[in-house]
Amino acid sequence: MRTRVNNNKEQIFCEWRKRWVRLTPEEWVRQQLLHRLVEEYGYPASLIAVEVPFTMTNGKSFRADAVVYRQMQPLMLIECKAETVPLTQKTLDQAITYNRTFHVPYLLLSNGVQTITIDGNNTNTPGCPRYTDLLRCEQR
Repeated sequence: MRTRVNNNKEQIFCEWRKRWVRLTPEEWVRQQLLHRLVEEYGYPASLIAVEVPFTMTNGKSFRADAVVYRQMQPLMLIECKAETVPLTQKTLDQAITYNRTFHVPYLLLSNGVQTITIDGNNTNTPGCPRYTDLLRCEQR
């Protein structure tokens, strides 16, 4: 991952957005997680979108931290927090609320220290699943 200082502000290059972005604690967690998903867990980088805009039914606009796709269909919603922010019920509730728009079978929550994957049966699994495991579970 490439970082730099520009106008006295730290930045990181986001491979998915193809631009430099401010290096916040949450952004650091997101970039680390996304690179790990691609390099260690076999996720195709081309099937990951970052800062995905969407509108809730009440008309409010939001951005999902990241969404993993399978053939143009959302497969997993990713919610990242800074390392100092614990993963709580509030974090899960946020992801569940976002999922009312995306309707994905998997949620992944991470603060860099802890990563949890939740499937459609509300089963919590520590860590990240391999991309092929997500696809295999989807075919059942």
